[in-house]
Amino acid sequence: MRALVTGGGGFLGAALARKLRERGDEVRVFGRGSYPDLEALGIDCAKGDIGDYEALKAACDDRDVVFHVAAKVGLWGPYEDYQAVNVEGTRNVLRACQEQGIRKLVFTGSPSVVFHGGDIEGVDESAPYPVRFDSFYSQTKALSERMALAANHDRLATVSLRPHFIWGPGDRSILPRVIARQKAGRLFRIGHDDKLVDTIYIDDAVEAHVLAAIQLSPLSEIAGKPYFLSGGDPRPIWEFMERMLAAAGLGPVKKRIPKTAALAAASLCEGTWRALGLTSEPPLTKFLVHTLTTAHWFDISAAKRELGWKPRMKIEDGMARLAHWIKATQRVV
Repeated sequence: MRALVTGGGGFLGAALARKLRERGDEVRVFGRGSYPDLEALGIDCAKGDIGDYEALKAACDDRDVVFHVAAKVGLWGPYEDYQAVNVEGTRNVLRACQEQGIRKLVFTGSPSVVFHGGDIEGVDESAPYPVRFDSFYSQTKALSERMALAANHDRLATVSLRPHFIWGPGDRSILPRVIARQKAGRLFRIGHDDKLVDTIYIDDAVEAHVLAAIQLSPLSEIAGKPYFLSGGDPRPIWEFMERMLAAAGLGPVKKRIPKTAALAAASLCEGTWRALGLTSEPPLTKFLVHTLTTAHWFDISAAKRELGWKPRMKIEDGMARLAHWIKATQRVV
């Protein structure tokens, strides 16, 4: 493949670029930073912002597949920021694909597009988008996914993959934050329930993206459709979090607060941040409270059946690899 990976400097984007290069594919990444570790592997790094259409169009030149991984993530921020990256950025990617004659677009979606504030247990892709969203991230990812799938036609085949809670070596997002909070004594169990949550190891998420690109065509079964991705092994959320902490040599989470108190604190934090016009993320948000106190696990049979994919990494084996990476790099502790 001659592939372009947007968001190539991120956790998933960089891992995907490395895997494609390992396969012998011709790889270019598009991102705002400089990535000497990727360049050292022979990966072409095009620098630019997803909102800069001309830079994006130039990066799409001579590609036959685009992996659109770039997104604004996080629990807080102005709606306009999420709209600019997740919605308008996707609009730019679609336009560039169409103008450059690119035939395939693999869009990285999110299971949060079906979050409705309550437990989600074993749902498949027939689950609808909610009427109201808990976060600007979920809302704008739903808008961008619908846009990407609606663009599927006989000249540009599109598919959306929805990996849930990607983890593993190379994580510079969730893992460092969990470790930092635990070290600072600011990590609390919320409520008394330990709901089941799906996760997916980084290598399994990458493999699904590669398989989707290989199979995708205007007449393929997967064109125009979304797919949930996970390890197929939902675990109690705090059990999983404590396994991550143990991989970093840290002890379990001993502090606990009631859910009602957490929601009250989150409301106070959000109100204060809005009143002061702060753009940094509050220490607690209502979306985070709901995420940590509700079940989120999915039926991945469609991805297994139609992508020819299945998760391979067991959580225990993945944690051993994570612990080795943390010890070897010392970059998140």
